Amino acid sequence: MTAPQRLTDRKREAIIQAAIAEFRANGFEITSMDKIAATAGVSKRTVYNHFPSKEELFAEILNQLWTRISAEQSVTYDPEQPLRDQLWQMLLAKVQMMADENFLTLARVAIAATIHSPERAQNMVERMGEREEALTVWIRAAQADGRLKPVDPQFAAHQVQGLLKTFGFWPQMSLGQPPLDAEMQNAVAESALEMFLARYQL
Repeated sequence: MTAPQRLTDRKREAIIQAAIAEFRANGFEITSMDKIAATAGVSKRTVYNHFPSKEELFAEILNQLWTRISAEQSVTYDPEQPLRDQLWQMLLAKVQMMADENFLTLARVAIAATIHSPERAQNMVERMGEREEALTVWIRAAQADGRLKPVDPQFAAHQVQGLLKTFGFWPQMSLGQPPLDAEMQNAVAESALEMFLARYQL
């Protein structure tokens, strides 16, 4: 990679970080591309070279959020491994991700920006649902292998993820509570795991 490319990448990242800060502080509607450029320490033209519009810039922030959501869900169903071990990996990874301050910052920006735009909110919910599909796929595979009771996989996936979000996401979003520490992350993941297996394991 050449030096000019690295400089371009640094400027792009500076723009994204400035946008996150401005969106979080002032909201989507009030934040201007001028203010983002000033905060990033680049020209307005440079901002537009990377992102043709404020919507495009916001979409990139959401894309980083979706990438974080999907990155931790890399466990594929393994018929040779105990269900407990496999599910534990997925649930703990999700709780750890939700305790990441960068993730929480991106989530706050996304939620704040969607409150006054039903269309934007619907798009965000749909995209987040797509990114959370991995657990649904895992449950479906475990059912096909005769190890979980017949239940709508999507329902069961939302149910167990809801248990995690009740402690590790929504209090941080709506009440400003701090991220869960390592001990609480383990406790929340283990409790959700036990409840899921007690209800659905054959």
